[in-house]
Amino acid sequence: MIILALIGMCGAGKSAAAHYLKQKSFEGVYFGSLTLAEIERRGLEPNEENEKKMRKTLREKHGMGAFAKLSINKIKKMAESVDKIYIDGLYSWEEYLILSEEFKSSIKLIQIYAEKKTRYHRLANRKHRPLFLEEAQQRDINEIEHLQKGGPIAFCDHLVDNNKRLAVLHQQLDSIVDKYS
Repeated sequence: MIILALIGMCGAGKSAAAHYLKQKSFEGVYFGSLTLAEIERRGLEPNEENEKKMRKTLREKHGMGAFAKLSINKIKKMAESVDKIYIDGLYSWEEYLILSEEFKSSIKLIQIYAEKKTRYHRLANRKHRPLFLEEAQQRDINEIEHLQKGGPIAFCDHLVDNNKRLAVLHQQLDSIVDKYS
């Protein structure tokens, strides 16, 4: 079994990588779906401010490893029937520690990297939940200062440069997947 955990800053292309891995017969878990589900359950508008508050609320209640803790049973269940899994959006060092303790060497960190200018352009132009310059910068700062995001990024097993065409992203992902096939 292989679990590819996609990490990187907002707008780097984690969702694009997840979409491609799904096409390559991977099953996936999107950590952000926990935030969106809780926002919906509470009847709140899905926007950056409410998402930030909900992520904070979940982490206050469950710790910095909240999204791993809340997803681990889903991942275990998935692992009973498939041997290729991706996680879209691992953020904190504690999330990584929880998953690596449970899944040992099966989990590999893939950093999806894109330059800040590229990320901000993508975020401003995305159809669903766009972020404009000031919001994107604030999210970066928050993720760096409060979410322990640097640990998984520094500890990544693979670096994917996503500053070019989508085909280049796919080629790099194919190269990584081939290593574990």
